[in-house]
Amino acid sequence: MPHKAHAEWWRRAHSARGVDFARVRVHVMNPRILVLYGTTDGHTEKVAVALSNTLRAEGATVDLIHAHSGGPNPQPVDYAGVVVAASIHTGGYQRAVRRWVRANTVALRGRPTAFVSVCLGVLEKTPASDAELTSIMEDFFETTGWLPSIRKVVAGALPYTRYGWLKRLVMRRIVRDAYGQTDPSRDYEYTDWNDVRDFARMFCRVVHGSQAPPLAV
Repeated sequence: MPHKAHAEWWRRAHSARGVDFARVRVHVMNPRILVLYGTTDGHTEKVAVALSNTLRAEGATVDLIHAHSGGPNPQPVDYAGVVVAASIHTGGYQRAVRRWVRANTVALRGRPTAFVSVCLGVLEKTPASDAELTSIMEDFFETTGWLPSIRKVVAGALPYTRYGWLKRLVMRRIVRDAYGQTDPSRDYEYTDWNDVRDFARMFCRVVHGSQAPPLAV
C-alpha cells in the first residue's frame, strides 16, 4: 500500500480513538516530541537518550524528561508526539511514570504515542516469561487508561556495579538460573541499540504522517 494510503488509513483508524489531527497538524512540519522516562538503575535513561538523539537527527525538537517525584510536569498538548519509556522492576513500572500517564490519559489520546518497555525477561523467550511480561504491560495500560499507538519491548541491562551488595546477590542468582553464570564485578548490556534507533526513526515518520504504525494490540 502506498505511503499516502497508509497515512490515511492510520488517521481514520485513530480518529475513532479520539485523535484530534487538527491539533496535531500544527506540530508536524517541525515536530516537537516528548520523551518521558522512568529509571531505577540508569539503563532506561540510556535508552531514552538514544531515542531522543535519533529523533533529533530526524529533524524533531525533543524534550527529554525524567519522571520522578517533584520533577517537571510536561503537558502532552504541547507536543506532536509522546514517547514514554519505563522499566520493569518487581512486577511493575516506575510509580512516577504511572502517575503521569494516568493524569494525562485524555491528552495522550490526542496525538501519536509510543510506549517502550525495558526489561531483562524478554531474553528468556519462553511462553511463561512472555505471558508474564504481557500481563505486566496490560495491567499498566488498564490501570492508567492509556492505549499507546505503538509499543516496543527492549532488552535491558545488568548494571552490577550500580547495585548494592544485596541486590547484586539476588540479581546474580536470578540471572544464573535464567541465562547462566555472570561476573558480578562488571556490567552487562543486552540492548539492541540499532533496533532502538530504528524504532525512533519509525515513530518520527508516524508523527510526520508518512507511515502508518501497527495498531496496538
